[in-house]
Amino acid sequence: MSHTAHIRTHRKPRNRSASTIAMRAGVAGGVLGLAAAGASATANAAEPVTQTLELPTLTADLSQQVAQSAAATQQAAANYQLQAERDAAAAKAAKQAEADLAEAKKKAAEAERKAEAARKAEAAAAASRSSERTALAATSNSTATSTSTSTGSAAAVIAFVKAQIGDSYVMGGTGPNSWDCSGLVQAAFKQVGVDLPRVSGSQSTAGTQVSLSNLQPGDILYWGGAGSAYHVGVYVGDGMFVGAQNPSTGVVEKPLSYDPPSGAVRVL
Repeated sequence: MSHTAHIRTHRKPRNRSASTIAMRAGVAGGVLGLAAAGASATANAAEPVTQTLELPTLTADLSQQVAQSAAATQQAAANYQLQAERDAAAAKAAKQAEADLAEAKKKAAEAERKAEAARKAEAAAAASRSSERTALAATSNSTATSTSTSTGSAAAVIAFVKAQIGDSYVMGGTGPNSWDCSGLVQAAFKQVGVDLPRVSGSQSTAGTQVSLSNLQPGDILYWGGAGSAYHVGVYVGDGMFVGAQNPSTGVVEKPLSYDPPSGAVRVL
């Protein structure tokens, strides 16, 4: 240990002026300021830079042009839609017209088929009527039966119906001066004690069915089906019959060929 160690320093304390202290404080402050500025600059450099763009201001003319362009675009879209609707309607109408034409052709073909069938049926009916007239004429000529050769009840029936020729036809008439067809036949057979039904349908099945080629005077002729006949008369011989035909003719005598009957029954 030095022999001077216990002795306080012999150096004199320095006199630091206020200006020196202030200068040192300013230097230190400047260094700190630079450090802070550097740190701030570093922090700012790390953040993204946002750039603001200013859009041009729309003028009145430009606004009008934009509005006109939008209106034109809207009108064009409307026109396209209208055209599309018209095209769709036209296609639908064409399809419907095609279907209608096909249906019309089908109906026309069906009508023609029915008309042809009706013509054939009418031709067949005409041929049948002609054949019936020929057969009846031949029957009349072959039998050569007349009222003069009729005797007994048949002659009385024939005499009665001939006596009524010229009387009027009245629906439901039963004499003495007006008749309908079944009323005249019923009254004629009542003269000989035969009680016939009142209506034509029943009279057509009142006796024995006979062929039109084998008629005898006094047989009942009928038109329509047996049991459903709509008209009756009396065969008087020589190919003739007497009947209350209709309001226009009244009670008349006509040849079988005038209106060929459907069948005949014999009750005498």
